[in-house]
Amino acid sequence: MVYLNYNNLDIETQNRLLSMSKKDIESRLGKQLKDYAAAHYLDFDTLLEQEAMRNLYNYDYVFNI
Repeated sequence: MVYLNYNNLDIETQNRLLSMSKKDIESRLGKQLKDYAAAHYLDFDTLLEQEAMRNLYNYDYVFNI
């Protein structure tokens, strides 16, 4: 098995995983993030992007070769 982190993946894979992570975060925390963004005058999309990136670094990527 090969263990990798997010930085070791190619750009195409990183973009696909980021897209999936955004959908995951928005479905789990969308209302809370929108409320937080409105209360602190932040851009929701930027906040979502930051949370999605944090979410990606919590995963362990394991590949069987």
